[in-house]
Amino acid sequence: MLWTVGAAAVVLLSAPAWAWGDALTPESGGSPNADAIDSLYKIVLYVAVAVFVGVEGMLIYSLARFKAKRGRVAAQIHGSTGLEIGWTVAAALIVVALTIVTFAKLGAITNPASGRAAVAAPIAPGGVTAAVGRPPPGQASLRIQVAGQQYIWRFRYPNGILAYEEMVVPTHTTVLLDIVSEDVAHSWWIPKLGGKADAVPGYTNHTWFRIDRPSVFRGQCAELCGRNHADMVAHVRAVPPERYQAWLSAKQREIAQARSLARKARPDQTSTPSR
Repeated sequence: MLWTVGAAAVVLLSAPAWAWGDALTPESGGSPNADAIDSLYKIVLYVAVAVFVGVEGMLIYSLARFKAKRGRVAAQIHGSTGLEIGWTVAAALIVVALTIVTFAKLGAITNPASGRAAVAAPIAPGGVTAAVGRPPPGQASLRIQVAGQQYIWRFRYPNGILAYEEMVVPTHTTVLLDIVSEDVAHSWWIPKLGGKADAVPGYTNHTWFRIDRPSVFRGQCAELCGRNHADMVAHVRAVPPERYQAWLSAKQREIAQARSLARKARPDQTSTPSR
């Protein structure tokens, strides 16, 4: 057993640090809620490792210290009330401490950075608005509906613009997501932007994220939703606010052109057909 532990230690020490980035913990670095999930996970992980090492260390010590020897007669021990009470109380204190830490950090995970769920004010034509409530100074919010459908994600922006597979958002903006499903159960998951959020038929789920630098984050549906489940991917592309406004304007022009072409192609319903 000791040689196994030694071999594992050599592998860990010889491997480059970047190769183990987020290998044992949730991905983070994209949004404050993802960072909060990662930090809470690490606290629980470190406590669990400490307990594991302590228990296994005591077991190895006991095996070595009290191993069978020629001529030795094992002592008959019927129990130790003090020891049993001690480890029961210690385990209870660990559970209580982890519970307190979890609830202390839960607010930063479930709610936007203002510390409470932000409610979007009426959206201006540009699509970005200040959040109602107690948002951070200068913080804007944007509400987007995320709809899962076999096998694609659809994003509906406040001004009616639709996008598929790739969500474009402005940086330094709290993005509030209303997650729904058009058919079966799906799960919205962009690992670096927070935890999974289920898309359940007939129910609206909610999550949020905020990205402070231009970047692209990739994810996929995390709920088996059919034979092409693996094809149901999603991208979130964060761009500066001015580029986001330009993207919105381009989408609005495309919609206007499409409507114009549709009107031209539609026959005049008021004219009387000639005989």
